[in-house]
Amino acid sequence: MRTGNVDCTKDLEITVYKNPDGVDMFPIKHVEATVEGMQYQLQCDISEVAPVQNLTVRWYKDNEIIMIDSFTNTNKLPVSESSILTVNISRKDNGAQFRCEAQLDFEPFGPKLPAFVATHNVSVRYAPVFTNDIPEVHIVEEDNNVTLDCEAEGHPPPHFQWTRDGVNMMEYTDKLIITQVNTNTIYTCIAANDLGRITKTIHVNAMRYPPTTPAAARNMPEASPLEDCPLTLTPAELVVRFGDPASANCTTSVTDAAGMGWEAAYGGTGFEKPPTVTWAVKKLTYWHIQPNCYITRIKQCKVSLAVTLYKTPNTVSVSEFHPGPMEEGKEHQLKCDIISVAPVQNLTVKWYRGNESVMTETFNDTTATPVNVSSTLRVTPKRDYNRIHFSCSAELHLGPNGPEPVPTVISEPYTADVRYKPLIHDCPTQYTGVEHNFSLNMLPCKVDGNPPPVVNWTSEGKHINASQSLTRGQSGVYIVEAVNELGESSTSVTITIEYKPSFACEDSYEVKENDDSFAGCEPEGKPLPTVTWYKDGVMVSKPPWTKRDSGKYVLLAKNKHGTANHTLSLNVQFAPEFKEANESKEVTLGQNVTVDCSAEGNPGPVIQWNYTHAVNVRETTWGRQATINITGATSTNAGVYICVATNEVGSVSRYVTLAMKGKTAGFPWTVILGVCLFLILTISVIILYLRWKKHGQYSFVPDKARDGSEIPMTTKSDGVKA
Repeated sequence: MRTGNVDCTKDLEITVYKNPDGVDMFPIKHVEATVEGMQYQLQCDISEVAPVQNLTVRWYKDNEIIMIDSFTNTNKLPVSESSILTVNISRKDNGAQFRCEAQLDFEPFGPKLPAFVATHNVSVRYAPVFTNDIPEVHIVEEDNNVTLDCEAEGHPPPHFQWTRDGVNMMEYTDKLIITQVNTNTIYTCIAANDLGRITKTIHVNAMRYPPTTPAAARNMPEASPLEDCPLTLTPAELVVRFGDPASANCTTSVTDAAGMGWEAAYGGTGFEKPPTVTWAVKKLTYWHIQPNCYITRIKQCKVSLAVTLYKTPNTVSVSEFHPGPMEEGKEHQLKCDIISVAPVQNLTVKWYRGNESVMTETFNDTTATPVNVSSTLRVTPKRDYNRIHFSCSAELHLGPNGPEPVPTVISEPYTADVRYKPLIHDCPTQYTGVEHNFSLNMLPCKVDGNPPPVVNWTSEGKHINASQSLTRGQSGVYIVEAVNELGESSTSVTITIEYKPSFACEDSYEVKENDDSFAGCEPEGKPLPTVTWYKDGVMVSKPPWTKRDSGKYVLLAKNKHGTANHTLSLNVQFAPEFKEANESKEVTLGQNVTVDCSAEGNPGPVIQWNYTHAVNVRETTWGRQATINITGATSTNAGVYICVATNEVGSVSRYVTLAMKGKTAGFPWTVILGVCLFLILTISVIILYLRWKKHGQYSFVPDKARDGSEIPMTTKSDGVKA
């Protein structure tokens, strides 16, 4: 494809797949004898499938999924793979069907392909266990018959044996029929196979009526439930832990009773004399026991003792319905298994996230014997749940007569592994660091994600080593990006790198007097340093400069990160200045006259006299001084003599006027001629000076000579005194 003037291409991704040639499953551990409690392993072989990274193997027990397996092999050619399932086998798994399904998954865009299935049925061997609640005590009216039931199951099926008072009987079935019971006898049932044996002892007690009781009393009608039965039970209700002793008293206040007693499958009494009779057992293990206290008067009546036999769970545990980590925002189910608890209708299951209660569940099952129950917690995980402990507790609330505190069993904590995309937080939008003492790792940015994300820093599209110290030239915008398989997150930070002051200046500078724009020695630093000038150890102000400010200076620069100093020499240049002022002299004809002119300046000025030359006039110069010597002054020597001092800064002029004594007022022609010559010379000097200076400003200030005539104009530069 061509876009504008640029060619671009994109590769077409093609995936070639191949369904498995076949799927086979077989046991690889405890193949010959699968015994309850052993670890059982099944292997599912998938042959010649591609691409294997798109293969999913699902394991089922009956129709419940128990494991999902995937593969990381990136080979695109057909390969053979195996998936292994390890389970702890119990008797409830006997006859269960295990199934593995292998399927290539290209959703959501690819085709939906069929699953290839293999199955295996498990036969589990286990020791015998009784399948019904066998009363430990049978109370039988004398001369009546009774059947003792000793049902048990096992794999292989158990065989049975009965004993009577410790003596073997020739009985080999699970049921024993005893006729015409007339003595108290102990029977023992034995159920055994090659994996173990169990026994159950049953007391058969014959009930005899006292000789004083008429035979008709045996068939005496019971009192109507609506009639009052004068019996009091203490306590009226009994809550007993399985295997603990139990007892209750039955008392009556009447005096005409023939007798009273307790009827119970275990712990019953004979026909005893009023007013009190006690029911007691040393170890209560019969789940359906209901002791009745009866009293015989004209009629017989009875009162039942409410007995709640409870058992705390063997174990309470938390597990996952579907193994694997939680993912933020997707529902996940946890299961709380409570093993062997009774009575379940008194059970309350509480779920906790950390220390916070999040769900409570109760049960309506009225089964009195121990059962296994489960509670399900549906969780929509948040990232805050990662590493949080989930737990459940099983509490038996047995009413006001129950034990205190409430019997409770708590599971081991389940630690949540929540996967979530990266999040960058606590990152400032702007940050200031110090050169050579700051790296990106020192930013307070925190990166969170599960799996732990990969963190990258870039600036202007270039990767930056986050542990490397930054320099002053690396101020700018930095972008941090965190990526894991669930997503990505990024943010930017504008970083300013500050640094202590430093100088990169010359050792000497030249400035002009009164110049306030000197910036020849400014320090670097961020924040901008403050600069203090010192001369001879004394702090001085900065420009404008004066001619007295030449000399050696120490500059001290300071900001919050440090200080720096620099020593420099300053040469202040100034325009020339005359030592003498303008003056006028009266000269007598024939007199010798000397006129001096000297000036100071930096750089040293050039001094030049402008006047009307004559044969008797001689000019000499030495140093910064120029002298005019007139020998035998004549009228032609009268006039104005101009001394001009010039340097790079400016130019100044000084005027000396010579006048002849004895002359009348007004200007004679010789004077006028001299003045004209003076003006011509002055203009010539100005033109020459302008050509040399190439710039300047002119100020014309007229002055009066002693005789009243105007003195010629002079040149004045900025900052130069005339």
